[in-house]
Amino acid sequence: MRIASALGRAAFIFVGLAALWPPASAQTWPDKPVKLVVNFPPGGVADTLARNIAPSLSEALKQPVVVENRPGANGSIGADVVAKSPPDGYTFLITSGGAMTVDPFLYSNLPYDTQKDLVPVASLAIVRVFLMIHPSVPAKTFNEFVAYARANPGKLSYGSAGSGSSPHLAGEMFTRAAKIQATHVPYKGAAPALNDLLGGQIQFMFDPGPGLQHAATGKLTVLAVASGKRASRYPDIPTLAELGMNVDADTPFGLYAPAGVRAAIVERMNKEVNRALAAPALVDNMQKLGGDVLPLTIPEFVARQAADRTRYGAFIKEAGIKVD
Repeated sequence: MRIASALGRAAFIFVGLAALWPPASAQTWPDKPVKLVVNFPPGGVADTLARNIAPSLSEALKQPVVVENRPGANGSIGADVVAKSPPDGYTFLITSGGAMTVDPFLYSNLPYDTQKDLVPVASLAIVRVFLMIHPSVPAKTFNEFVAYARANPGKLSYGSAGSGSSPHLAGEMFTRAAKIQATHVPYKGAAPALNDLLGGQIQFMFDPGPGLQHAATGKLTVLAVASGKRASRYPDIPTLAELGMNVDADTPFGLYAPAGVRAAIVERMNKEVNRALAAPALVDNMQKLGGDVLPLTIPEFVARQAADRTRYGAFIKEAGIKVD
């Protein structure tokens, strides 16, 4: 009986002490390489952001941080990979804001739930889209362009980075707000759309930044930005709201983790990402594209995503947009 009693007391003490010890995984994380899955092709904004923050994260975490591109199906392939990964803090997703706040309203067959299967970890950047027209359009100002489009219903076409992308939604918002009729031409990425705009195959588009260099040389005319605020590097370009059009296509690119990952890991990654976003080279690169880095706390990021989801969901429902 004494032996049994002693063993019982020892077991009780061990359990009590064990409750004070954090799991070994939390103590040792990370003890192997961390993967950043980008659900879009190399060279895009999400890929650029991932490759810019990876070295800083690697230095802070003392482990290699590897970028892996898993494009396809408008981003759903890579997102699904992360959503179904073990929630151990070794696999994260870097994606556009639209993939999280827009796609659920456009696609009825997503293999994951953006609200239940993926956890917001860190905001990365705002990538703005600029209304640009080809010089063949007889307009030099925003008002002239709207007047010309209204006088020529159905004769203009605009490109986008694909159905459901921010440039597409900006185009839908704009044509409705301006009361004009134009044909949407979706491309597999912003680059081929920009090439056709430069070639005059399409007459306008909402460009996510690369077209600004061509506007500077007169190959394109930039009229406005579909954002809630002017771009810091291009303060002379007015917002559509300032021009009387209620159009805001901003959504932050961000970092996400599979649901179930430990809160301590999420908080650590948020802190290290925000530190990486302060790098002058990254800040400058984003501003050249008309965007801005957007470090946020986790509650701020969650609130921003919820607000974007609400406003985009309402617009998509009202406009009857579907991309299945």
